Amino acid sequence: MTMHDAKFLPFALPEIGEEEIAEVVATLRSGWLTTGPRARQFEQDFSAWLGGGVESIAVNSATAGLHLALEAVGVGPGDEVITTTHTFTASAEVARYLGADIVLVDVCRDTLCIDPALVERAITPRTKAIIPVHLGGRAADMQALLAIARRYRLRVVEDAAHSLPATSGGKLIGTLDSDATIFSFYANKTITTGEGGMLVTRNSEIATRARTMRLHGISRDAFDRFIAKVPSWYYEIVAPGFKYNLTDVAAAIGIHQLKKAHAFRERRAAIAAQYDQGLAGTGLVLPPQAPPGDVHAWHLYVVQLGSQARTTRDEFVERMFAQGVGMSVHYIPLHLQPYWRDTYRLTPAMFPVSHSVYERTASLPIYTRMSDADVERVVAAVKVALR
Repeated sequence: MTMHDAKFLPFALPEIGEEEIAEVVATLRSGWLTTGPRARQFEQDFSAWLGGGVESIAVNSATAGLHLALEAVGVGPGDEVITTTHTFTASAEVARYLGADIVLVDVCRDTLCIDPALVERAITPRTKAIIPVHLGGRAADMQALLAIARRYRLRVVEDAAHSLPATSGGKLIGTLDSDATIFSFYANKTITTGEGGMLVTRNSEIATRARTMRLHGISRDAFDRFIAKVPSWYYEIVAPGFKYNLTDVAAAIGIHQLKKAHAFRERRAAIAAQYDQGLAGTGLVLPPQAPPGDVHAWHLYVVQLGSQARTTRDEFVERMFAQGVGMSVHYIPLHLQPYWRDTYRLTPAMFPVSHSVYERTASLPIYTRMSDADVERVVAAVKVALR
């Protein structure tokens, strides 16, 4: 069998075990499908897993979590929120939900994460919050960003969609001094619930507000009302909330995925190391490692075509697909997207690092169901595609 005859290797696949399947079946048989005992268990397990005295609020997407967090810290019309252009649109759009303006800044060339110096330069009297994005599982420079936030009295909401279980300064992302951290459990993330996310905070006021706004601004937990043994139907709407709760069916998956999070990361790290060795000398710029003493979550393995490459990024991706290997691009920067470009009159020249990286960047498959032979196949395909 030639490489061209081999079965297509997708860019991402979740790993779901018998434990998750059994828990979902038990949930279906329990009669409690929406937010209930398993969602609560998942929240409690997540807080215990992270440590650091955090509270966890399960939501139906990381986007929902980002929205709730910004709302809870008081972002509103007239405010500005700083994030990076080199991210998915969810990192920025949540500020617009609240009537605030987004200010986009470039990334550091060596990490592809938001540049703290540019963040500080972008601060104005209207700035209310910073949303750092931990790209690909490598943490942004949180020490520098938190110092800036303290200096200017700004709120910090981390977009940690890629970053379970990464560390920064030796601490797990989710346990730093940010106001809130948001994780994603989308199907291709480091652990999954299909769709879902978790808002994590040490601030009890943020936690209380997020729980209330998560379900229509209701003053009482619906789960508590529906399991009560005495009449407990009364509730009050204290704010115009949202419908962002995580179902028990989804949480049932997350309970067992969380138990495997470190083992999953170890496998992805092994794949990354295999790529590092196999792709050395190809002319590709390989992904940045975590700083010494820190952990990379390895959600993505992002490579960049070197200056001597004989092919364009688009040709490279097409050649990989022709060999049966799926790829993706992280990201088409926001300054190139019509809404952001036109709303804020953005140009590539305003984001030279992100723009140049985008034109040369592609992401290789990196997920736990890949075998060593799969990784070797990807490496071989890359070498053919670069000829």
